[in-house]
Amino acid sequence: MAQRRGSIAARLFMLSTAWLVVSLVATAFLLTELYAGALDNRLGETLDLQLESLVARTLEAGNPQSSDVELTDPRFDRPKSGWYWAIKDSDGALLNLSGSIVGSEMPAITLPFNANNTRTDVARDAFGTEMRMVERQIRIGDRELHIIISGNLDEIRVEAGSFRGQTLTVLGFIGIMLAIMSAITARIALRPLGQLRAAVESVREGETDKVAGNFPYEVAPLAEEVNALLRSNAGIIERAKSQVGNLAHGLKTPLAVLRNEANGRQTVVASVVTTETDKMAAIVTNYLDQARLAARTRIVGKKADANLAVKRLVRVMGKVHPSREVSLVEPVPATLPWFRGEESDLEEMVGNLLDNACKWAKASVEVTLGEDAWAGSRALVIRIEDDGKGLTEDEAKAVLKRGVRLDEKTPGSGLGLDIVKELVDVYGGGFVLGRSRLGGLRAELLLPAARPTPRLPVRQAAA
Repeated sequence: MAQRRGSIAARLFMLSTAWLVVSLVATAFLLTELYAGALDNRLGETLDLQLESLVARTLEAGNPQSSDVELTDPRFDRPKSGWYWAIKDSDGALLNLSGSIVGSEMPAITLPFNANNTRTDVARDAFGTEMRMVERQIRIGDRELHIIISGNLDEIRVEAGSFRGQTLTVLGFIGIMLAIMSAITARIALRPLGQLRAAVESVREGETDKVAGNFPYEVAPLAEEVNALLRSNAGIIERAKSQVGNLAHGLKTPLAVLRNEANGRQTVVASVVTTETDKMAAIVTNYLDQARLAARTRIVGKKADANLAVKRLVRVMGKVHPSREVSLVEPVPATLPWFRGEESDLEEMVGNLLDNACKWAKASVEVTLGEDAWAGSRALVIRIEDDGKGLTEDEAKAVLKRGVRLDEKTPGSGLGLDIVKELVDVYGGGFVLGRSRLGGLRAELLLPAARPTPRLPVRQAAA
């Protein structure tokens, strides 16, 4: 039996969802880095613009300590804001500063100036705020001045973090929509496989004799191969039946000739030939019957209504054995499966067991129909019980051994179970003997099940 390893649709959904999660999270962080870089560039441009303004006003005033040297941006007036400016002389003496730096001190930049007499660095103020600092060196007359300005980098990081959260939320919603679309796509794309499975199951259940349906280009060859396999199987069965018949005719004539020749002679050799030809004829007949049974049960698409068949047999056995009460004891459930096989085989198995039960029962025989699991699949259960003397555990084991023939069974048991065992074996079912709740023998058949065929409502003729 093939092992099931999960759903293809579920695998596609899980793989696509995992890839979406990884891709969207990576996209969120990449966008955040790009946004943070853009904010940092904008901060640098803002600081350069503010620095140019300070330089221009210092040059216009001619005195770095003039009250006209100021910036109108209110962030430079808010303490601990990280937005600071200061003007120092060449010795580092503070000449002017922003209102925001009062009570603090601008960190020094140790990097060298570039060709534009400008240098930049990242530092922290006394309050732990990370800043981007820009310093320019200018001259007013023979006086060297250093103008320093800084902007808050922590604000950029907070804004970038907020942007990351919003991006993850938006991309998460997009990811959910894409995952739903992926699941729907997988279901739609794999729907033809489900249709193919239903078509194959219809063949197995006996509803059709071939796989039929409109399948896409990728699935159609598989349906054609299944139909070809069914045709090949039917052909093999027909050839096997033909060969069995040919073998029967081919062997019966020589055996009949030998038997006729031996019957007219009163010798030891003739007696041996007669005995052995009888055995050979019995063996040939036995194996030919088994071959015919096996060929018949391999035909796909046969099924029978067990409820109707058993009811009919119960009525027949009640008439054949009028001294016995034969009954179907429990209501048959509407969902009871049918027997997957020939109706005649079902009647032969159940009829044989019912006949034996009636022969050995004291007064009553009860039949119960149900379903159970057998060999990993759904099975039809037919239980026949009588109130006779039954079998001991050893006797029950003995009659169920493979290869046991009628003439080898326990003397006096009276149970003809060979044909039942053979049919159960060829159908791949189960056969159990045990103690009945009525006190006698319980014979239980577990047979392959098929879906019931819906019955059309009977139309009543108009008055």
